[in-house]
Amino acid sequence: MAANKYLDIDVLPSLFVIFSLHQHPSCHNLPKHITAHKEYSDTANMVLTGLVSIILRVAELVFATIVAGINGYYLHLVRNASSWSQGRFIYAEVVAGIAIFFSLIWLIPFSGSFIHWPVDFLISVTWFVAFGLLVDYLDGSCGSVFNWSNVSFRGDQCGKWKAVIAFSFLSAICWLVSSIVGILWVRDRESRAYRRRAWNSRSRV
Repeated sequence: MAANKYLDIDVLPSLFVIFSLHQHPSCHNLPKHITAHKEYSDTANMVLTGLVSIILRVAELVFATIVAGINGYYLHLVRNASSWSQGRFIYAEVVAGIAIFFSLIWLIPFSGSFIHWPVDFLISVTWFVAFGLLVDYLDGSCGSVFNWSNVSFRGDQCGKWKAVIAFSFLSAICWLVSSIVGILWVRDRESRAYRRRAWNSRSRV
């Protein structure tokens, strides 16, 4: 009796409700529904991320191919010129080749393709450098850098250079976005793994 005087009688109904809910079978099913909904949401996010990744890889492949084609044709025409004087164009061609290679490898969004976001970021930087070198070469002789109204794949030489500059810039943006998507995917995967471990630890208690 001496011990019971310290127990607030108002607490007893609450304790009884908690105990009843814990023992009721429907309460054990509730976390399963929540988990199933979360798994569906995670699957939808993965599908959406994969779709975005495919679109970006296709764009990266197409843009790099355009740059490689136009720039490569120019290098073919000046093949007898000094390599040093054509260094920026050789650099752009190498970057385009690397971009084509990796965009083909990562075109299908396996889970491993998302963890290579540092490579995506590095290729983005190389594209920005190529863009800057080509803009510096033209030095405004073909008009404003971002005036792409006269972009051309053949004929007008300024139009060709504008095409190379435009698609170099777009390539840099696409690879940068790919790196951001990769970072978000990795963070989301780590978050899901943490929640799964936390839930498993609670379910064992």
